Amino acid sequence: MLSKLLSTTWETTLIIVITSIGIYLSIIVLTRLVGKRSFSKMSSFDFAMTIAIGSVIASTILPKKVNFTEGAIGLVTIYLLQLLVAHLREHPFIQKWTDNKPLLLMDGSNINYSNLKKAKVTQSDLKAKLREANVTHLNQVKAVIFESTGDVSVLHKDQENPVQDWILDGVKR
Repeated sequence: MLSKLLSTTWETTLIIVITSIGIYLSIIVLTRLVGKRSFSKMSSFDFAMTIAIGSVIASTILPKKVNFTEGAIGLVTIYLLQLLVAHLREHPFIQKWTDNKPLLLMDGSNINYSNLKKAKVTQSDLKAKLREANVTHLNQVKAVIFESTGDVSVLHKDQENPVQDWILDGVKR
């Protein structure tokens, strides 16, 4: 029984590695095309989407009858790809293709409707994030940013400690 759990062939290993690379690149391309909303945590739909993507990845990478060794090969391949891309992101060309830019959804109390549309964020989503950040009036908001991770940051106005420009550097207006 232990030999079934741990054995695999070189052919299966190669298929898992090639499929892992293909799926990894597909995820990067699709996320760039569809937008970072694909991995955000704004709604139960977003959560379901993330779980579904993980399930599709797992069932695509691994053969029908997967043993421990083959599963480990798939995981190791994905982690190695992640390390490689993390290293390559130091180069501006690669960073341009892999990283999303943060997007300004609100500048002060002004809502940027075109950026809401670009981010595929509804006004209901925005209101929920403002409530989550304990905003009770729009004049309390310095900025709302849809981060490159899919998270939403709400910066509060503070007359004594204004937000430094450096904090908003790189945010697409």
